[in-house]
Amino acid sequence: MGRGAGRLFSFVALILIAAAAAALWFESASTSPGPLEEQATVIVPSGSGLQIIADELRARGVIDSPMVLMLRARWLGQAHRFKAGEYAFEPGVSVDQVIETMVAGRTVIHRLTLPEGWTSAQFAELIGADTILSGELAAVPPEGSLLPETYHFERSEDRNALVARMSAAMDATLAELWAARADDLPIASPEEALVLASIVEKETGIASERPHIAGVFINRLRLGMPLQSDPTVIYALTLGEAPLERPLTRADLKTDSPYNTYVVGGLPPGPIANPGRDAIAAVLQPLETDDLYFVADGTGGHAFAQSLAQHNRNVAAWRALQKQGD
Repeated sequence: MGRGAGRLFSFVALILIAAAAAALWFESASTSPGPLEEQATVIVPSGSGLQIIADELRARGVIDSPMVLMLRARWLGQAHRFKAGEYAFEPGVSVDQVIETMVAGRTVIHRLTLPEGWTSAQFAELIGADTILSGELAAVPPEGSLLPETYHFERSEDRNALVARMSAAMDATLAELWAARADDLPIASPEEALVLASIVEKETGIASERPHIAGVFINRLRLGMPLQSDPTVIYALTLGEAPLERPLTRADLKTDSPYNTYVVGGLPPGPIANPGRDAIAAVLQPLETDDLYFVADGTGGHAFAQSLAQHNRNVAAWRALQKQGD
């Protein structure tokens, strides 16, 4: 081998060694733990390019080098597949893990819980106050149209889109439970079931009592007796816009309103709250009972009675407990 050939061989060998070293360094830089010392959240707006994303990750301390991330993403064929959204990165996350997370779109998921028995005005206030959601609610949803449960959403989801999901969940739940309803109920439609369920929901916070209270109301409807439900009077006075914040009076029970079940027979014209699944199920599969009355028993539950005489004794016992607490 001549001198020129030897030099060429040495030069090529050096290039190969340097390339191998660069490849090893690049692989290590992409797969080794990164500089992040504590969890960091990075928000990537829609339409952000790879350079902007890489620079933001560097600014948040997630990666050391924007260039390494961009080269690695191009090497893996993922440069144009990063998804916008909110991401939470754990300490020590590597460049490869960052790319995998953002290409898969594993964004931060937020939660919002709608409590059972809240009115739509209360729900609208809760949804409106959430700082993660975006947009303005077009209107307060119709009473009883939203299913109380925990909903998951990503940052900046539109409030109206979330409400539409809540409404669809109620429609689906009501349709499912209506299809499995007991025979011969004095309820003509799913809408009527929703109305009665909202009353049951407001009457008790004890899940095990709901079928019993529903059974009492079903019996009253069958006999043509007024429901005489205090929560309907409260709704007649407030229309669900704010708590009453005082005890009901005898004068309140005479309030002229289609929602006041002390003065009108049958069901109110609409729900008085948003009932949960269990309250709807209780109305459509009520307890078979002869009871026609119930009153608070001082323990958080209710005392039930078949006759007015027994009910009056239960009421007297409840009032005595109230006096003891004064």
